[in-house]
Amino acid sequence: MSIPPLAALRAFDAVARHLSFTRAADELGMTQAAVSYQIRLLEERLGTPLFLRKPREVTLTERGALLARPTIDAFDMLREAYSAPSADAVSTLSISTVPTFAGAWLSHRLGKFQLDHPNLAVRLETSDDVVDFAREDITVAIRSGKGDWPGLESHFLMPIEYTPMLSPELAARHRLDTPADLLKLPLLDRNDPYWAVWMHEAQVDFPESYGRPGLIMSTDLHEARAALAGYGVAMLMPRFFGLELANGSLVQPFAQLSSMGRGFWLTYPKGRRNRPAIRKFRAFLLDEIACEAV
Repeated sequence: MSIPPLAALRAFDAVARHLSFTRAADELGMTQAAVSYQIRLLEERLGTPLFLRKPREVTLTERGALLARPTIDAFDMLREAYSAPSADAVSTLSISTVPTFAGAWLSHRLGKFQLDHPNLAVRLETSDDVVDFAREDITVAIRSGKGDWPGLESHFLMPIEYTPMLSPELAARHRLDTPADLLKLPLLDRNDPYWAVWMHEAQVDFPESYGRPGLIMSTDLHEARAALAGYGVAMLMPRFFGLELANGSLVQPFAQLSSMGRGFWLTYPKGRRNRPAIRKFRAFLLDEIACEAV
């Protein structure tokens, strides 16, 4: 089958990104009826509906979802190719990442990046939700996982490795000769799966049932605060709390680090791979991480 008409694909790209015929029409400078006509032509050509038109929302059909990602990527590449060479002169780099990575590692480095690139506005947003690049105003995302997200370019940044950490005052009140001695202390967010992994690798019998309520925090940053205050032992990434370890406000009683094969990755749609702002930010992140290893 030959490639469908560009006008129909352009309309499909806009509706698939916005999931709205009205917003797609506004973006394209067309009437809603004209956009609907182009989508109908495309659906007739393919012999299958691409959208489910409900009273208050528009959703992609299974076939529509299958075609949306490559179509959006293709138009992203075209937009990139035809953008002005100086398009980065006044531009915004919007970054989405999880709160812990932002607060413990990224936020205090972004000022340096922005100073190095004064014509580039930088916006940081934090969320545990997975970014939908087709619908959200986000340029890049830094997420945890294995880097196998379909349709996205992924660059490995650092491994996710955890170990127990606590305040020196709490450690001084207890003998921590072996990993099993940690079970005598309050464990912050005991249901965190890294506790079971770390204890198993340390050959400690770690019962699933705790027997009493525990303190559960929403992020590693909150757990670290509780550990600093002496309320218990937190399962944390030493890489994120190197300053606290260096000044002695937190201690790491055992050298063992545990991983579940996951890492932090810089991700963005493949069609954006040549954007100057993304290339600059990727190089900056990799340089910062390389400097940590020295």
